[in-house]
Amino acid sequence: MDPCPFCSIASGRGPARMIFEDDHAVVFFPLVPATLGHTLVVPRVHAPDLWAMTPTRAERLLATALRVGAALRDHLAPEGMNVIHSAGSAASQTVFHAHVHLVPRWRGDAMGPLWPGGGAGVRDAAALDVLADEMAALLRPPAPPRA
Repeated sequence: MDPCPFCSIASGRGPARMIFEDDHAVVFFPLVPATLGHTLVVPRVHAPDLWAMTPTRAERLLATALRVGAALRDHLAPEGMNVIHSAGSAASQTVFHAHVHLVPRWRGDAMGPLWPGGGAGVRDAAALDVLADEMAALLRPPAPPRA
């Protein structure tokens, strides 16, 4: 198995244009940024994605992303910003170490749109209604035990 490039960077062995680090995360620019200021926020402890992390580690990662994103917004004044976490190859994840992309955006930048155009989304209203009911049931707090 190839060594994880983000583990190498987090341990100080890999090349990176580092902009911040603490005990929990490293923050650096990717080798080929999508836009000026495109930044990666990476936990020091290896996990393939957010759902493989403990809640505390995920919260620390996202708190760092919020802090760095605020600094990018203040300094670069972009027109918008994408915050992206891809989990799994079907979601375009290419480095299987959890990370958050912060991508400052301007109209007409090289990044382009993220969502399919022309109404290519899910249009089956009945399937969406069923899924909404199923998810609501899964997320409903459990009923208290009967006395």
